[in-house]
Amino acid sequence: MARKMIPMKSLLAVTVATLLAACSEQPLEMSSTTKTSTTESKSTAMDAPDYSEKLSDIRSVANQGPFKANWESLKDYEIPTWYQDAKFGIFIHWGVYSVPSHNGEWYPRKMYLSDTEEFAYQQEKHGPLTEFGYKDFIPQFTAKKFDADKWLDVVKNSGAKYIVPVAEHHDGFSMYDNSYSRWDAVEMGPKRDVIAELKTAASKADIYFGLSSHRAENWWFFEGGREVPSDVQDEAYRDLYGPAISRETSEAGETPPTQAFLDDWLLRTVEIVDKYEPDLIWFDWWMASEPFHQHVKEFTSYFYNKGSKWDDMPALNYKDLGEFRSFPPGSAVLDIERGQMSDTYEHFWQTDTSVSKTSWGYVTNPSYRDANSLVDDLIDIVSKNGSMLLNIGPKPDGTIPQQEIDLLAEIGSWLKLNGEAIYSTRPWVTFGEGSTVVIDGTNSNDAEEHRKDFNSSDIRFTQNGDALYATLMAWPENSDELTIRSINSDNYPDKIASVTMLGHDEALTFSQTEKGLTITLPDTSPSRFAQVIKITK
Repeated sequence: MARKMIPMKSLLAVTVATLLAACSEQPLEMSSTTKTSTTESKSTAMDAPDYSEKLSDIRSVANQGPFKANWESLKDYEIPTWYQDAKFGIFIHWGVYSVPSHNGEWYPRKMYLSDTEEFAYQQEKHGPLTEFGYKDFIPQFTAKKFDADKWLDVVKNSGAKYIVPVAEHHDGFSMYDNSYSRWDAVEMGPKRDVIAELKTAASKADIYFGLSSHRAENWWFFEGGREVPSDVQDEAYRDLYGPAISRETSEAGETPPTQAFLDDWLLRTVEIVDKYEPDLIWFDWWMASEPFHQHVKEFTSYFYNKGSKWDDMPALNYKDLGEFRSFPPGSAVLDIERGQMSDTYEHFWQTDTSVSKTSWGYVTNPSYRDANSLVDDLIDIVSKNGSMLLNIGPKPDGTIPQQEIDLLAEIGSWLKLNGEAIYSTRPWVTFGEGSTVVIDGTNSNDAEEHRKDFNSSDIRFTQNGDALYATLMAWPENSDELTIRSINSDNYPDKIASVTMLGHDEALTFSQTEKGLTITLPDTSPSRFAQVIKITK
């Protein structure tokens, strides 16, 4: 039976297509292949819904409550305790881009760029882009084995405390019931509200629930389709492929997003807040560009004002974009993609990284990181006042690859034994000691080239109440004694009552001087990865 919302979605699809045509200053010519007839499309386009009242309502909420749509007001935001306590979350990149499963979630863009391997691969496998474009992968995105409860079982077993599935990626396909687009998982592909199902499952599992929006980049994401014969040039699909403006000229400020595109961004983003009440919203980098600034302030104050009435205050993640900073420090949570901090940061922050070395979405030939390095990064990040958001990429049928399940289980096993050194902790007077240098900032997909493994000289510190935790990143070799220089009598003047190692039954022999804390180690490590020493007053 047809859903009652379909006629409205068809109407809204025409509306968005009309707006996007105006954005790119090209005439709108609906082809006969669109859902609605050409005659009906022209009629409804003339009578397109006016969103000015909805936008006015949004701006009213944004300026009525604890926060106003300006940076001075938003600086009063306080990062919620639940987030600072959680420390570890799971990011989930799953969408139509999982179907080609070739070179990751940017395949939709690269398949239209004539100088890429993906361009040749796409046509060799599927034929001309005029006959088989990105939209034609949608019917293959069936999600026939998707089970939100099973996903949350995997998340629980990993030790993660929050999840962040992608609500909409750069490709313009929404994984939720999108009132402003027909291109969503309810109308097409899975034909179910994936986000609603995950929200329900997360609630049952007592896991905090976030959503990510990558919508801003849709402005230029499919630009390659304008340069070669392709379905991107078919106006029937403008409401999926977007204006497809040049990324180069857009980033140079020559072809910035129009008011219509920015308003559409705001409407979509507010809708996921209103429908799903997420504990966290994660934004990709391009909304940090200057044209978005006013809309970002309006959305943020709207989100915070709405969230102030919920059981827990929500959080918002942002990235910096060169000279553009989308948020003043402390007004939201800075996120660093595949990168870290070299020292403790005064504001709570987050790293987003992936179990895959080169991809976020599902690919058939993944190269995975190992659990030991992921645990080490989690420890390092938490010691510097951060949280780690670790990504997985489910298959198009909705199952999580077994290797990813196993990796998460290994992390979860370590956290079951050593989690008290991670959860609900705060930074100590110094984040750590040792020879390994962590480079500041984003490394993106070349992260593995920059990352250095930690060694037995590296120790990281966290604290919670009267307990100080010293985590050994690698087991000391050829020695039964360890001196932790940072825990000297100057840094830690309180009398030490006990020193133990998590997972080891007996207390450890120790002595403290101005040179540090010297400990006699157990004969064997109780933990497969990093080992945690607990010092109590």
